[in-house]
Amino acid sequence: MSGAGRPQFFVDAWDPAYGVSFEASPGGPAAPSSAQVDPDVELPAADWRALDPRPGVRAPEVVLLVDGVRRIDASVWTAEADGVSYPGVAASYAAGVVRCDLGRGAAEMAGARVARGLFTASPSAQEMVAGSVRYPVHRVGGSGELSKLPAAVQGPLTALEVAVSDAARTDGDLLVVDGPLRARRQLPRTLGYVKTQHSQYLDARLTAVVTGLAPGQRCPVFRLRVGTGWGGWSWYLRLPVTRGAPWAGIVRVECSPDLDPADAIALADLSLATLPRFASTPYKDPRAPQNLVPIAGLERRLRALLGDARLLHRALSAAARRRR
Repeated sequence: MSGAGRPQFFVDAWDPAYGVSFEASPGGPAAPSSAQVDPDVELPAADWRALDPRPGVRAPEVVLLVDGVRRIDASVWTAEADGVSYPGVAASYAAGVVRCDLGRGAAEMAGARVARGLFTASPSAQEMVAGSVRYPVHRVGGSGELSKLPAAVQGPLTALEVAVSDAARTDGDLLVVDGPLRARRQLPRTLGYVKTQHSQYLDARLTAVVTGLAPGQRCPVFRLRVGTGWGGWSWYLRLPVTRGAPWAGIVRVECSPDLDPADAIALADLSLATLPRFASTPYKDPRAPQNLVPIAGLERRLRALLGDARLLHRALSAAARRRR
């Protein structure tokens, strides 16, 4: 029986515990994104093609990779004098930087910080003290639904990542942020590294260029308009990977919208010369190759710095009982 016309079948390389490398759901990546796209930045859309590393472009001597982790230590509730109750979360979060000296072939942690907080909309909430650990109040706006509180940790975590990044930077380095740039767009020589593709920004023809990339190639730089302003310069590249699913090994990289197009294109060339050397392998990492080797090690170290979750939960429970 002929196989002509049959759909192709792939198994995602990522461990299912970590989701999938390209997320498709109703109204999600399979549907067009609401963002506007200007593809005519590096090449006219009609001329889009896979781009190889540009001759003469070399990775910088020093690459800094920054990441953050967060954990909910306990869910809490406050009972106000007027009878209203507000949910809250006691969260721990940490940020760190790995310094990769490509000239020496060495990598080391260049800094890490841990912080904690009680996130709630309660007007009467006070700092929680669990033994020697303190959870300052971070008051959130709105009604403070429990399901939305974990997202409130992202702002302080991003600020912590910026702080550790600033302390580790040197002239001529390249900073790679794990995830979108968000509030870090003002940082010089900085790339946002998005390893899971939640949104499909390009039309079918341009997407075919992306999914047709060979390992070590990238697509042309394009520009995204999110809401009322341009969200930044962006491009896709494929890391070293055994060919399989169309999006296997593909990551999206972005840089500041404040850059000139020529500077954004130069950073895209630099990313292609730099990022593939950090790609992980399936037998070492269930999220290979997108979860870069230095980032994976940094995540493990940061989670250890958060402390024992069970001990903190017990200490928070005891603190709540004492307060009552």
